[in-house]
Amino acid sequence: IVSTLYLGNAQDHKVTTTGVVTFTSSGGSEGDSHTLRIINSGVSTVGFSTYFLWPSGGAPSLPTADGTKSLISFTVNKCGAAGTELFAGASLNYS
Repeated sequence: IVSTLYLGNAQDHKVTTTGVVTFTSSGGSEGDSHTLRIINSGVSTVGFSTYFLWPSGGAPSLPTADGTKSLISFTVNKCGAAGTELFAGASLNYS
């Protein structure tokens, strides 16, 4: 499943995931900051589109267990026809 975050609609996005989910985005403005709160309902495998850029070039390995919670924070570096870049960081496995 691909889940689109509509960046023009909100700055905080809370999503409950199950199964395999890949996040992408639409819209937004350069410099805007956003958060993505991920709550696993059942076993979840979460991935991200190439819009998300991570420190050192590697996406984090999110926990997959039922009930785990993670927070992705990102800032829009650029968006639009020239390509979208979201500078992202992760805080994982809240309990």
